Amino acid sequence: MSEYRVAIVGATGLVGQEFINVLEQRDFPMLSVKLLASDRSAGRKLFVRHQEIEVEETVPESFEGIDIALFSAGGDTSRHFAPIAAKAGAVVIDNSSAWRMEKAVPLVVPEINPEDCKWHKGIIANPNCSTIQMVVALYPLHKVNPIKRIIVDTYQSVSGVGGAAALEELTTQARQVLGGEPTVPHVFPHQIAFNVLPEIDVFLDNDYTKEEWKMLEETRKIMHADTIAVSATCVRVPVFIGHSEAVHVEFSHPMTPDEARQILARAPGVKVLDDNSVSLYPTAWQSARTDDVFVGRIRQDASHANGLAMWVVADNLRKGAALNAVQIAEEVIKQGCLSSGG
Repeated sequence: MSEYRVAIVGATGLVGQEFINVLEQRDFPMLSVKLLASDRSAGRKLFVRHQEIEVEETVPESFEGIDIALFSAGGDTSRHFAPIAAKAGAVVIDNSSAWRMEKAVPLVVPEINPEDCKWHKGIIANPNCSTIQMVVALYPLHKVNPIKRIIVDTYQSVSGVGGAAALEELTTQARQVLGGEPTVPHVFPHQIAFNVLPEIDVFLDNDYTKEEWKMLEETRKIMHADTIAVSATCVRVPVFIGHSEAVHVEFSHPMTPDEARQILARAPGVKVLDDNSVSLYPTAWQSARTDDVFVGRIRQDASHANGLAMWVVADNLRKGAALNAVQIAEEVIKQGCLSSGG
């Protein structure tokens, strides 16, 4: 088996460290790994396969000889360095929103549209975490009974923004509230401890947030379904890891909950947990550090004859970010489209 030279950009962040975990756990065929980050993080040392590796500052020369570059260092870094890495011969798999809606850049969830990897020009985009878990759960149903409309409300953990600083803010504020002390938000616009915030990313002119609009645009692109209507409300909740979603789906024709359960039970990357008699349904706590997209509370939508409602949960750092990116890399190798241009 061939082995590949891998670079991780943003290696010291939460997703960057999860890249390392996933590569190790899946025994990815790495000949070598280069850990890259900003100048502030350069010099730190991380363990990869029991070997201590020093983090280097990301510079244009960092990508010489690299086969696969996994990026999770923010949109500005990706816009600047991803084309440089691709020009140097690497296939970039980017976790930011910088390239997702570019027509010339594939947006891939391997369970859904792996064939899109073939037409990359050196950059493949990793979708938004909340979009990934929703489409993994819905696409198997869509193939059987085309979806016309999706209404989704998300309950997103703090690890989806701000990295370690967001986790620390939730921890600190929880202690302050329990101790009767005032809180001062830094990462979030308001106190996040014991609170929910219906604001993720910036507000757009149409009064949706950018996070909410991503779910519409990315779902259509991934599923190759430009006519699906999507409306999202994205909410930050005081949970460390794991995004949850209440999803209401209108199909072209009626579908029973049992039919949906049977389809999803056979779907790749999906695990059905749905037995109300024993309070069996997915939870964020349960999903943390796992790879599946969990689906439960599948029921008829009382508001529409062709509708179903369901509850979808996944680890946003793994399937919502690092795992999906590594799966894309595996797909690129499998399809033989490692070189830029496919």
